[in-house]
Amino acid sequence: MRRILFLGIVLLFSCTVQARENIRELFKNNEAVIYTINIRNFASVDKNSNGIIDVEKGEKIGTFLSAKDKLKELSRNGINTIYLLPITPSGKLKALGSAGSLYAMDEFNKIADELDEKNNDKTVYQEAKEFIDEAHALDMNVIVDLPSCGSFDMTLKRPEWFMLNDRKEPQIPADWTDVRLFKIYNDDKTLNEANLNNFKSFVDMAINLGFDGIRADVAAIKPKEFWADVISYAREKNKDFFFLAEANIEWDNPAKGLVENYSSVDELLDAGFDSYYASWSDFKNIKTKEEFDNKIIKNQKVLDRNKGKSTISAFATHDQQAPILRGVNYWNMILWLNATLPSNMYFLDGFSVGDDYTYSYEGKKTLKSYTDDEYYFVHSGMFDIFNYSAPIRAKYPRLKQKYLRAIDFRKRNQDLINNGKFTLLKTNNEKVFAYSIVNKEKELVVIGSLDEKNEQKAIIKTRYLEKENLFSLINTKKHPQLNQENIEATLEPLELQVYMINLVNSQAD
Repeated sequence: MRRILFLGIVLLFSCTVQARENIRELFKNNEAVIYTINIRNFASVDKNSNGIIDVEKGEKIGTFLSAKDKLKELSRNGINTIYLLPITPSGKLKALGSAGSLYAMDEFNKIADELDEKNNDKTVYQEAKEFIDEAHALDMNVIVDLPSCGSFDMTLKRPEWFMLNDRKEPQIPADWTDVRLFKIYNDDKTLNEANLNNFKSFVDMAINLGFDGIRADVAAIKPKEFWADVISYAREKNKDFFFLAEANIEWDNPAKGLVENYSSVDELLDAGFDSYYASWSDFKNIKTKEEFDNKIIKNQKVLDRNKGKSTISAFATHDQQAPILRGVNYWNMILWLNATLPSNMYFLDGFSVGDDYTYSYEGKKTLKSYTDDEYYFVHSGMFDIFNYSAPIRAKYPRLKQKYLRAIDFRKRNQDLINNGKFTLLKTNNEKVFAYSIVNKEKELVVIGSLDEKNEQKAIIKTRYLEKENLFSLINTKKHPQLNQENIEATLEPLELQVYMINLVNSQAD
């Protein structure tokens, strides 16, 4: 008799702290569990709970030292890589939001003054190093965001660093109205030495502070030769320094017509980048199994061509709307795709407790602005990178245990996911995708519905089912029926089901 058991109730979170692994090896082995934070809001103090930090009323912008106090919790939660959104000063002119976008970089080799704890004699650099040292003591790596463009303010100070449009004005890329494009090539098509040195100065700052690597914002709008120079410079100083490219094999050039050399993911990896973003930024728009499978296949081909490189599961970054806005089923799907795909796990601050990134102050006139924008600009449903805002909100605190369980599952089954055979499974329903990972001991089966309105049924064929018991890793209202080598699943809208089959006396290879 075949048994179907739900294991979620007995999986206790017990991630053990291990020695901090070389970050490049960590990503290569798909073992990174990335947690993204914005220092200026991560541990800010919002006394009146209006969502905005009113410094004049005694409220506090987040600092490295206040963030440092929360690192133990991240470590206990199984995080081994902290990714900091930009820490450089933000431009204040032609700005978006009351604090200015984190990506409107105003200095290459400085940390924003507001991240300094004012009630001590330490510099903000000393405090940043304390934060990084504490993370390292807790066996976590720390990477930092390198913005791609400069602020309007910077164009006034150093106009020669910027590309000009036909009106001889600094060029705005796409619809990013608060930033301007750097000049990467000289008129004779040689690399602009000034901007090479500017990017290298950021590398110097990062390495001197003890950062383990850099996430390069919109990396593809700079050519391979530019990045090869910057990365080789960094590796001469620290051979293990890590580079993550914000690049995707399906993205179009956001500066089309302005930037000639839009680098492919292959070119960026060849330049020295260790990892890039898998093709999941538009996951909410995928409607068929074929579309899902093609994402997997295309990214696997890139990795096959670039041995030793990796991807991150970029389903819900600060550029995407909060998954919880589509419901708990969708949130759960994002969580377990992170936990089961052979890619590095990625989570944005607030995901674990269902913050929907909606703000009562959105679009309202500012009480106090530190820029020339008099309104609280935000992207609705997205992480606020434009204002001094409150910490994330635990709108669905009960989700936390599900989140911890998924990370624990991944750590317990890392060898299966790294070294098992990954197979896209056939289904008889175009709205249902499925895949499995098999080694000699067990088979992991993942089944998901891409329909957000209707219940879906599907038959999934799996080679080893007749020999084993099927264990459900996520509680589901309708357990599957087992018929010879088939799983007959019934899925709610946007439901993901995850099963483990223990292979007894199997000939699996």
